Amino acid sequence: MEKRKAYAKLTSHTLAFCANYFHGNGFTQLMPVMLSPITDPLGPDPGSSVIKTGEIEYLGQRLSLTQSMILHKQIAVQSGIDRLFILSPNVRLEHPKRRESGRHLFEFSQLDFEIAHAKMDDVFSLMEGLICGVAESTRADCAPELSRLGRALPRFAAPFPRHTTAELIARYGLDWEPAASKEHKSPFWAISHKREFYDREDPESPGTYRNYDLIYPEGFGEALSGGEREWEFDRIMSRIGRDRLGKAQFSPYIELAKGGLTPSAGGGFGIERMVRYLSGAPHVGDVQLFRRVPGEPVVV
Repeated sequence: MEKRKAYAKLTSHTLAFCANYFHGNGFTQLMPVMLSPITDPLGPDPGSSVIKTGEIEYLGQRLSLTQSMILHKQIAVQSGIDRLFILSPNVRLEHPKRRESGRHLFEFSQLDFEIAHAKMDDVFSLMEGLICGVAESTRADCAPELSRLGRALPRFAAPFPRHTTAELIARYGLDWEPAASKEHKSPFWAISHKREFYDREDPESPGTYRNYDLIYPEGFGEALSGGEREWEFDRIMSRIGRDRLGKAQFSPYIELAKGGLTPSAGGGFGIERMVRYLSGAPHVGDVQLFRRVPGEPVVV
């Protein structure tokens, strides 16, 4: 019971700190979208293990449960909101084997953000300030909870190390993330992944991608996923075709993109994963009051 109270306090503290940080950096907070005819396809991402997209039928229309708000963020930026964030519920119906990872949930809360005309370095600076800040704030304001959980939260400073995916694979193998995370003493950036159609491919270096993951140290794994975005209609359609995605499922997004979208960059990070890292919890499900772990029955 005491541990559950400690995790709840750390979650509350993390939510408040993150919201205040983004407000303090000039972001507009938007309400989340939970049902939509479009959602993040989460592929082709070799790291994805989502087995299906949650859907409902309402008044004859097929609506998907939100897997992330990336497409809605691009639309919001196009409408003139230059800096935005959302505390967004996400439903990702993961394969039961993901229970073993210690960091996967099938229902979680993500802080999604997007910045018009931003580049990778803008996001790196923003997130490094957030991660360093929330760690310091947690040490100062949640010391009793950290003590109760036996967590000695390490200290680190920006800038964080940066590695390309190719460098990480060469050093650790195709499944580089667990070993690299355990070896590092501070968070680090992994750059250039071949994945979703909306992540920008460098036009001057085909096969190189202007995207990134932020990885926690100590074996806690991925913290954030994001990238610069494809914004030109022809490039968006080319990527959708290359990935053999059904154009019909993205038709509202495609219609809005015909005139070209606003260039932007952003990302999303899981609140529960952040609390897990800050608290040192063995499994990300431990920090949830109502546990939502793939392969486990839903009790309440």
